[in-house]
Amino acid sequence: MLENKRLPILYSLRNCPYAMRARIAIFYTQQPVILRDLVLSNKPTALLAASPKGTVPVLVVSEPKEQVIDESLDIMLWALSQSDPDDLLQQNDLDAFNQMIKLISTFDHEFKASLEAYKCAKRYHEESLSQHRKTCEVYIQDLEKRLTEHEFLMSSRSSLADIALLPFIRQFARVERQWYLQSPYPNLKMWLNNYLQSPMFSKVMAKFSLWSPGDEATLFGKL
Repeated sequence: MLENKRLPILYSLRNCPYAMRARIAIFYTQQPVILRDLVLSNKPTALLAASPKGTVPVLVVSEPKEQVIDESLDIMLWALSQSDPDDLLQQNDLDAFNQMIKLISTFDHEFKASLEAYKCAKRYHEESLSQHRKTCEVYIQDLEKRLTEHEFLMSSRSSLADIALLPFIRQFARVERQWYLQSPYPNLKMWLNNYLQSPMFSKVMAKFSLWSPGDEATLFGKL
């Protein structure tokens, strides 16, 4: 067992986009957490005790004070406030930070609903598929425009906005794979591919054994 039992504990689900972006942020902090991978059909008692709503991700922090963080963006912000060696928060530019939060909110509350409708239309072979895709494209076009102006969504370097949106754009790209590959969004495709082919993403998406009480701790992040 780990000698240091006070590391934060992250309850996660490998392919959940919200859990994915929490892991990405934690990866960039270069600090370890204890990872507990699970399936929501078998929610452990410890997860429900920490967060009764029973969704992931959930981060349980013991030091310097005890707290439970059960929203993915809040986990990202907390983690990067502890350590942000790549300045993903752009801490010296409050306006840039506020713009990032606004963009993330738009995608969390508007694009995500459109994406779910698009995925559902594909799954059930609905005639409305192309219309749902076009609704998503309104948001995709905004990202393409941004990426025409600079390499990443906010500037010439990666930021909180990039890693927060990444898992959802990945989902969008997988709904109609052939359509996406031929779509008129070359900069978005390059941006997404650069992340997906990176060592970071391979490590974030590594498969771990599902956690059960009594298991030896699994470390995630840089030691």
